[in-house]
Amino acid sequence: MKYTLALVTVLFSTFSSYSQGRIDGFYDPKGAATFVLGAGQEDTNHYYAGTTKTDIKRQLQYISVYAAYGIIDNVEVSIAIPYLKSDENTNFQDLSVFLKYQFANRDFSNSQLAFSGAIGMSTPISDYAIGGLNDIGQQATIIETRLMTHYKLDSGWFATLQSGFSFKLEEVPNSIPVVFKAGKALSKYYFDIYYDFQHSFGGIDYLGTPPPQNFRRFGVDYHKIGGTFYFVLFKDFGAYVSGSYVLGGRNVFAGPGYGVGLVYSLRKQDL
Repeated sequence: MKYTLALVTVLFSTFSSYSQGRIDGFYDPKGAATFVLGAGQEDTNHYYAGTTKTDIKRQLQYISVYAAYGIIDNVEVSIAIPYLKSDENTNFQDLSVFLKYQFANRDFSNSQLAFSGAIGMSTPISDYAIGGLNDIGQQATIIETRLMTHYKLDSGWFATLQSGFSFKLEEVPNSIPVVFKAGKALSKYYFDIYYDFQHSFGGIDYLGTPPPQNFRRFGVDYHKIGGTFYFVLFKDFGAYVSGSYVLGGRNVFAGPGYGVGLVYSLRKQDL
């Protein structure tokens, strides 16, 4: 399971409009697959209307299914489907599909430096409501591009840096994400900590224009920190716990989030 441990960090991010990176530097080998079932909650204490901090609160719960498959040793495809509940706004949110490719790597005496690229798309799979602070999304189809540098020591310690461009096909402002992550990945356990930042281009602010407002046009910026701990339960099964905290930003809920989940790794020899 050495190459699937970091995948659990992707699951916790897929349901949210702000995430900790849609790809990671680890790859399932050819013919292998990973399945993740996760659940969690956000207990946000404040909402930034534009950049003005307010006392508006929100509680959001989610269930998400994630799967990844190694097409060849350096090419992997993944899919995620989340189900969210925010007050009475409950529905499936956006299906996301990613294809990532490790196009270069260099081995050193006790480490490896690798470079990956990815392209993906997310699109709504239900007609969930928009127009209030309990929205679970912005009903936007998004084309995602990513480039990532991944450095790993033979001891299991690693660090990754990724960025790219999120192109929205609707009125939602385009954005640039930047994610730095560091941790340790071994056969029996995995942990990481990360910093996640997003900058959106333009858009309007909540309460910044006379109502009714078009919530699709909100620009969302944020600063977020978090971490994940994964451990093997037995054979090909594992579990994870994760946590995050949105520190602040623009048109974003700030506060803590928590997640738990189960991970199943299907090797080629098991088929």
